[in-house]
Amino acid sequence: MTINLRQSGIYVAFALIVVLFAFLTDGALLQPQNISNIIVQNSYVLILAIGMILVIINGHIDLSVGSTVALTGAICAVLTVQWGLPWPVAVLLTLLAGAVIGAAQGYWIAYFGIPAFIVTLAGMLVFRALTLTTLGNQGIGPFPDEIRSLANGFTGGYLGNIGLGPLGGADLVSLLAGLACVAGFALSQWRKRAARLGYGQTVDPMPVFVLKIVGLAVVVMAVVVQLARFRNLPWVLVLLAALALGYSLMANNSVFGRHIYSIGGNLQAATLSGVKVKAVTFWVFVNMGALAGLAGVIFAGRLNQAGPTAGTAFELDAIAAAFIGGAAVQGGVGKVVGAITGGLIMGVINNGMSLIGAPSERVMLVKGLVLLAAVAYDVWTKRRA
Repeated sequence: MTINLRQSGIYVAFALIVVLFAFLTDGALLQPQNISNIIVQNSYVLILAIGMILVIINGHIDLSVGSTVALTGAICAVLTVQWGLPWPVAVLLTLLAGAVIGAAQGYWIAYFGIPAFIVTLAGMLVFRALTLTTLGNQGIGPFPDEIRSLANGFTGGYLGNIGLGPLGGADLVSLLAGLACVAGFALSQWRKRAARLGYGQTVDPMPVFVLKIVGLAVVVMAVVVQLARFRNLPWVLVLLAALALGYSLMANNSVFGRHIYSIGGNLQAATLSGVKVKAVTFWVFVNMGALAGLAGVIFAGRLNQAGPTAGTAFELDAIAAAFIGGAAVQGGVGKVVGAITGGLIMGVINNGMSLIGAPSERVMLVKGLVLLAAVAYDVWTKRRA
């Protein structure tokens, strides 16, 4: 049975953590409103984790994303609240500002050869200072309703509700969206399996393959049903699903994505193979900046205000999500879905320990131990290999 422990372990750990906190909270963790809260409250970290996993796979790190979130949120506030620009224009300009920030750092890293740790550490300080300068050490708000809806809003009940017996009514559109996701995943996995068989590669036995599909379908539909019973799908979840799908396809099926893996896996071999290492690294940081800009808009919209302390320690959460999700310290290994799962693990721990009334120091202790365990597990699986 060819189950990859390194890839599957994170999902098993996530399931065990959910079961544990569901038991400790007497089921409160899995209530519809609480599931929705976990997604909305951790959305900006999950967005950052998508960009961070690519940076880490590429063999680098970005310590500036928290300050970038604060600065781009401030820029969006100035554009919408003070300058009165239409919200779509303001959001696009904010994303462009994030990309410029990423390009500025990517240039020093890729073309000037300064280590990413140093460049982004400097960026963390510089962008925080620019945030304080932009805001004048005070908050700016409120934001337009459309930006607030993107961060906190829910899809409408376009087709009404459908009865689910003892569970009551649930939004039909949300249920159909969940079924479509499950069907799409099953089809993609079947095609991947068929392709691997065609090339004579090893695959999981059919019972294991079917069990994985059924297990994911049960989890996805359980979450979707709970959300459909509450206030339908959060708009930010729709955005996250689109980002996860797009970046997963890019990382796994595009030339650029394979170049990212090859650089992190073996820099010298990638260089000798003709990979444009500097250009790929530069665009990885541009992408990280743009996603930090998007997270800045989401976070500011959720609070309905851009504040000078926004984004504090977000870089640590994003890095932890990537490593817990299976990224290797040396680079070259990791998956977008794994990073999102790592971010959800951190979110469930935060939420679950809050529900049981644990003090903040205990929450930090548990999160630190989980991060250490994830990296230790990565080292252990490498040694076994």
